Amino acid sequence: MNTDKEHSVEYFLDLIKKSRRGKFKIYIGMSAGVGKTYRMLQEAHSLLKSGIDIKIGYIEPHNRPETIALVEGIPVIPRRRLFYKGKELEEMDVQAIINIRPEVVIVDELAHTNIEGSSNEKRWQDVLDILNAGINVISALNIQHIESLNEEVEVITGINVRERVPDNVLRMADEVVNIDLTADELISRLKEGKIYDIAKVESALRNFFQSDKILQLRELALKEVASQVERKIEMEVTGNAALRHERFLACINSNHTNAAMLIRKTARLAAYYNSKWFVLYVQTAKEHPDKIGLAAQRHLINNFKMATELGAEVIREKNNNVARAILQTAAQKNITTICIGRPQLNWLHWMMKRSLFNQLLGKMPKLDIDLIILS
Repeated sequence: MNTDKEHSVEYFLDLIKKSRRGKFKIYIGMSAGVGKTYRMLQEAHSLLKSGIDIKIGYIEPHNRPETIALVEGIPVIPRRRLFYKGKELEEMDVQAIINIRPEVVIVDELAHTNIEGSSNEKRWQDVLDILNAGINVISALNIQHIESLNEEVEVITGINVRERVPDNVLRMADEVVNIDLTADELISRLKEGKIYDIAKVESALRNFFQSDKILQLRELALKEVASQVERKIEMEVTGNAALRHERFLACINSNHTNAAMLIRKTARLAAYYNSKWFVLYVQTAKEHPDKIGLAAQRHLINNFKMATELGAEVIREKNNNVARAILQTAAQKNITTICIGRPQLNWLHWMMKRSLFNQLLGKMPKLDIDLIILS
């Protein structure tokens, strides 16, 4: 009963926050060149004709003539200029947007990292400030920039995308629209010089713009938007606003590669089930700050930050009995599924660590908890 009340309060607070902030629309694409910026500008012209006060906060036309032509006629809020490493650079002027207060503002390149010294590290944080000021935002990003898809995208493309947007930002959107093209259409646009300069086409075709990669990214984009639509229907049409019963617990250690993967995959599961989730770090004597390197400590802090941005509640416990700490936390938080990473250990270490799995497996059936080992 208390859990139902907790869910009800969370939902009501969410409604209050939503009523105060601006509406948020995101265009998603499987890659550069599908037409996200072009579609945003088309929408801007339609809104202008309807008498809506819409302005461009930031647009990146990438020297594409068709896109540049569409900027004409739409009011632009001047960018702020600043010096960084001896060069004059431009960034979106967030404060100017908030001061001018247009009804709608277009903000391209949602995953962009701001120049050092900006008020926010990332552009998506700028967008949250604008939304919280009551201004409606239309923005865009590619599927490979979604935080929880980082490992999947790297497997598909061979590229570790460093500019990423937390899944929570996507879930805040009132509308998510997929700009879809077939692989053949996208490759044709590339060959015609509509995406990159002709000099870069051959290199792009050999690397990112391969048909099999595009098809896999397209599938990711379609699935992501479909899950967003399903969640919106569940929350707003059927009235099933409460979080579902499932509650996930991701158990991490200072192995930053495994931990980051585990956090992202658990975030995907929690998003799919619209569930509350937690990240547990158990600090054993071997995990004491004096026993692990500074790099590991830094990665651990970054993983805590990423987990929070993805919507998790981070729990830190000191206990030399990892299994006991996991089970105690699971009981306290009414966890239904515990997520752990596949041990990357040699045979001897695995034999020494078996007791942890045996303890977990021995106790979990009585607690009615599932165990997922994420590879």
